[in-house]
Amino acid sequence: MARAIVLAALLLAATASSTTATTLTIHNLCPHPVWPLVTPNSGLPSISDNTARLDPNALLTLSFPPTFWAGRVAARTGCDAAASGCWTGAAPPATVVQVTVHDGTNQDQAAYSVSLADGFNAPVVVSPQAAGGGQCPALGCPVDLNCDCPPQQRAAEGAACRGPPEYFKSRCPLTRTTPTDVEPVPQSCRAPGELKVVFCQATIVTGGVAAAAEAEMAIRTVVADS
Repeated sequence: MARAIVLAALLLAATASSTTATTLTIHNLCPHPVWPLVTPNSGLPSISDNTARLDPNALLTLSFPPTFWAGRVAARTGCDAAASGCWTGAAPPATVVQVTVHDGTNQDQAAYSVSLADGFNAPVVVSPQAAGGGQCPALGCPVDLNCDCPPQQRAAEGAACRGPPEYFKSRCPLTRTTPTDVEPVPQSCRAPGELKVVFCQATIVTGGVAAAAEAEMAIRTVVADS
């Protein structure tokens, strides 16, 4: 009997662990290769060796650790074979996805955003999949902001844009364009099985939320290094 109880407890623990595991999927829909740059916050483990090249329509799947993790994802472009030298994305101006997962103090929530505070180099949308509850909107910028970037703000021979923030916000309202900016939609996403980052996604699809649920939602602060 005792053995059966122990076995049942182990099975329950394994089930709980599997339901809270989160992966990071990076999908390149750009017409050119990108080299994803995944950078953890100081003191947190790396989840990528940052050498992968994603050709058009290629995918990269990474695993977050089972404990708290926060960091950034960016698209490098025009890299050499070893990804040691890149035209854009390794430094500002660059589009940055900020991610926090396994925040155990708040029902294992995930928080995410797309920041243009450091500029723009590629369109990107981030969305959670298989979430355990709460409000999990897709966020980001599906627009190529390099096309109409003010001439004095262009960088990397037009492959990146420094701003200004009001230009970014008018074209991509579901991004953060200054250090104190937040998106105009609430976010409170619990235990997603996957966070998907898509470069050059053409649109953002957001679902409606019942009014009763909206009262419980709050915009999360993404904890990511500058």
